[in-house]
Amino acid sequence: MATLQTIRSKGPLVVIVIGLALFAFIAGDAWKVLQPHQGKQDVGEVNGEKLSTLDYQKMVDELSEVIKLTNGLNSLSEEQLNNVKDQVWQNYVNNQLIAEQAEKLGLTVTDAEIQAIIDQGTHPLLMQTPFRNPQTGMFDKDMLQKFLVDYANLGTSQMPAQYTEYYQKMGAFWMFIEKTLRQSTLAEKYQNLITKSLISNPVAAEDAFKARTEQSDLLLAGIPYSSINDSTVEVSDDEIKKLYNEKKEQFKQLAETRDIHYIDVKVVPSDADRAAVKQEVTEYSNQLDKTNSDYATFIRSTGSSVAYSDVPVNKSVLPSDIAARLDSTGLNEVYGPYYYQSDDSYNAFKVLAKVSAPDSIQFRQIQVYADTEDKTKTLADSIYNALKGGADFEKVAKIYGQTGEATWVNARSWEGAEMDADNTKFINTLINQPKNELANLTVGQTHLILQVMDKKSMQTKYKVAVIKCPVEFSKETYNSAYNKFSQFVAQNTTLEDLQKNAEENGYTLLPRKDLSSAEHYVGGVKSTGDVMRWIFSAKPNEVSPLYECGENDHMMVVALDKVHKTGYRDINSVAATLKNEIIRDKKAEKILANMQGVNSLDKVKAMEGAVSDSVKHVTFSASAYISVAHASEPVIGAAASKTEVGKVSTPIKGNAGVYMIQVYAKDKGTEKFDAKQEESSLASMLSRPVANQIFGDLYQKANVTDQRYLFF
Repeated sequence: MATLQTIRSKGPLVVIVIGLALFAFIAGDAWKVLQPHQGKQDVGEVNGEKLSTLDYQKMVDELSEVIKLTNGLNSLSEEQLNNVKDQVWQNYVNNQLIAEQAEKLGLTVTDAEIQAIIDQGTHPLLMQTPFRNPQTGMFDKDMLQKFLVDYANLGTSQMPAQYTEYYQKMGAFWMFIEKTLRQSTLAEKYQNLITKSLISNPVAAEDAFKARTEQSDLLLAGIPYSSINDSTVEVSDDEIKKLYNEKKEQFKQLAETRDIHYIDVKVVPSDADRAAVKQEVTEYSNQLDKTNSDYATFIRSTGSSVAYSDVPVNKSVLPSDIAARLDSTGLNEVYGPYYYQSDDSYNAFKVLAKVSAPDSIQFRQIQVYADTEDKTKTLADSIYNALKGGADFEKVAKIYGQTGEATWVNARSWEGAEMDADNTKFINTLINQPKNELANLTVGQTHLILQVMDKKSMQTKYKVAVIKCPVEFSKETYNSAYNKFSQFVAQNTTLEDLQKNAEENGYTLLPRKDLSSAEHYVGGVKSTGDVMRWIFSAKPNEVSPLYECGENDHMMVVALDKVHKTGYRDINSVAATLKNEIIRDKKAEKILANMQGVNSLDKVKAMEGAVSDSVKHVTFSASAYISVAHASEPVIGAAASKTEVGKVSTPIKGNAGVYMIQVYAKDKGTEKFDAKQEESSLASMLSRPVANQIFGDLYQKANVTDQRYLFF
């Protein structure tokens, strides 16, 4: 619909709108604070710098407008909204971290540098703006400069209100691009400073080359740890504590998380609900057979999930079950009612037209608007008559501040979209207007002088009135489920109660560990913001009230089990993991002891629980996958590189067992060693983990606090 509005009201700028396609790394849309908050509230903090809800909202709104403008959308899904919130927060944190380090190092980005990037025109960010040459597809700084000049003179121009609004949106869009360009350039400078400090040397480069190119083919025999029952291995608390202290740094967490148990009740339709929907659609299909006009009103009255469009469309934009039945249905014939299992709906439809229509249309237009409706009509008639008399279209358009240039539009812009009467009139005129003929079209309070220049890709298209009614639960069904669940929640007020009584009452108590406040949903259910706020304010063993959530089709109760504070995880929360590691090590010790004096693969194969395999193309730099052990074993590649052909290795302790290998072939490959290229690749390979480590350290020192969940 946003595209249609552009076609209708933006005139000479329509080519820009249709061509827009912005950043792959951004997705999202606008959002609003869920409820008003009095006083100054902060959503988070980085390096002591607090971010208020107001400033956060401004940043999200800014990015949202960019997304809507560049994708021709009015709104996006809840998931996309959440993506925007997360993108804005992550960008804010990263920019704050970089800005502090850049200030210490004296790193800046000057206006001259930004202008040089614009003049060069190859930055990926510029390539994703609408300021691109239509012929080459490359960024065109002259197009940008012309826009900026027009934008600067916006206050003194006589442009129609619709043009002014669009120029303002495009101006805000460019300011966002310029700001993002400045931030990304500063980040690149800082990252380059880090990566340039990473150097290699010929010795390391040669080792890396050999590790990557020298391959070994080998035979293998081993004893998997799974061959020994865990119950036969004893692990003491002191052993767990010792290993915990050795690995304590691995158990450090930067944000608080919580373990919960929850019951999610999804309300589903009853048999009576299904019968009622079927009966309704049967009645609607009979009425549809007798309806001959105003299909939009009738289809709207049925509550169909597919709105009626008085514009012929490709069958691909219709629901798949409708599309599959079109060609077997005659004109003005009603098909149905029938049930479609995939979307759990009852359906009926009537084919009103089957026509050949273009998929691409080239047109040009002049928008006419004056002080009053009569003046607008008089002026439009005058322009129309002048053009009919042979006046030059583009020259006339320029008199009224428009280009009059022709542009192509594709049927994808409107097919499948809900359209009002004006949009329907406009699109049908484009489809039906003969080439090169003029039309004087009244659209709202304006007039359009329209000329279709060309049409391409004629396709069979359909005008269909569709009744698609999903099977939904009734109010009575919901109330029954609510009353039952409400009574259960009232009678079970502790986690122990829920664990004891959930199953016998027909409910499933689900565990969820390490829930973070940065997450948007509990159990993947939408609209659980209130549940999240309860979870992060509750105390262990508390049970929440009953929450209604989802799309008015879910009910939920939550019990808080444990709280994992920022810092080191307590030993109890990781004891099971540590115990498994100790058990594995003790099994390895036992197997290694049994392998003492074993010097052949055949002797290993003769041992209880043994497995054997052959593995080819093993390198030092890549983990070898041992299929019989269902595990990747990096140590096998290391051992193979040091084992001579025909020799048997000593026992090797791996992730899933203890092995012995016999290398029977080695291949150095045909690739030639290039010291400089290998050094460069090695430094580049190291740059990403080093950069991640540095940013991780900066993040820890910045005392980042994220409490957006309190407000959004």
